[in-house]
Amino acid sequence: MEKLQWRWLKYGLISLSTAIVVVGLVLGIGLSLAARSPADAYLVLGGSIRREMYMAEQVGGQSAEAIPLVLISSGSQDPCIRLLFEQAAVPLDAVWLEKCARSTFGNYVFSLPVLKQWRTQHVRLVTSGSHTRRAVWMARIMLGAHRIWVTPDIVEEVGIPGNEESGLKTTLDIARSLLWAVASQVYSPDCDAVVPLTTVDLTQWRQQGFKCEHQAGIEGS
Repeated sequence: MEKLQWRWLKYGLISLSTAIVVVGLVLGIGLSLAARSPADAYLVLGGSIRREMYMAEQVGGQSAEAIPLVLISSGSQDPCIRLLFEQAAVPLDAVWLEKCARSTFGNYVFSLPVLKQWRTQHVRLVTSGSHTRRAVWMARIMLGAHRIWVTPDIVEEVGIPGNEESGLKTTLDIARSLLWAVASQVYSPDCDAVVPLTTVDLTQWRQQGFKCEHQAGIEGS
């Protein structure tokens, strides 16, 4: 009986190892092909209006057909983002806002379903600050598990960062990113607050008031 159990255990481990290798090869090939293709989406992480300023400059003045779709995950106040992109003559229907995330981990959890819906294969990740390395690692794990290649666009910040990244925080976030990469193959929650920038009503916002970061140099700064 014990020999039979050991035999089944051995076969099970061999099958599992084979499956992991096959999945790894398929994923690796998919990512290699995606890396060679042009970026078909931008993902802008919230946390600094300079990232949105950079993004507006990058795609400003181009037609909607010429630029990849832009997803801003929990960025600055909606009217500030709209003013920046209007000022740069960016087609507003190419820019979307995701407003569910409350952390870098959440940025990827809630952006993933949107990127998959857009059939994204290669995303340019716009971020900055002292958390850049952690953010890029997490993106390459959580999005890479779904064959989305990540190329970072690092925006230079002005002044001294208000937070410092600890080794413990980075380790914990990388660990849960690895767990999520597996779990998200069968479950990935949708954000119920993903809206196009065209729906941001400046008239309504002006009535209630809003404040933008001063370095943007726009209304409300």
